[in-house]
Amino acid sequence: MAAQDIILRPIITEKSMAGIGMKKYTFEVAKDATKIDIARAVETLFGVKVSKVNTLHVRGQFRRQGKNEGYTSSWKKAYVTLTADSKTIEFFEGMM
Repeated sequence: MAAQDIILRPIITEKSMAGIGMKKYTFEVAKDATKIDIARAVETLFGVKVSKVNTLHVRGQFRRQGKNEGYTSSWKKAYVTLTADSKTIEFFEGMM
């Protein structure tokens, strides 16, 4: 799997942006990616050093629109923590 196929998109919320000061970044990742795959993908895409990766599966939520009902798709989230001597990810610097 290529690095672009593992890291799908960054998660931009108030809570995730608060972690940037501690070098914690949040990404939506492929559902079958492991922590090692995610760490290697972040290191190759952004040129940083990863110290820790935490992952979780986000369940689909129940939604209704009139008489139609169903679940949104489930996905996987990864919290990536960089080492203290690593540089920051420049993409997130423009958001602050």
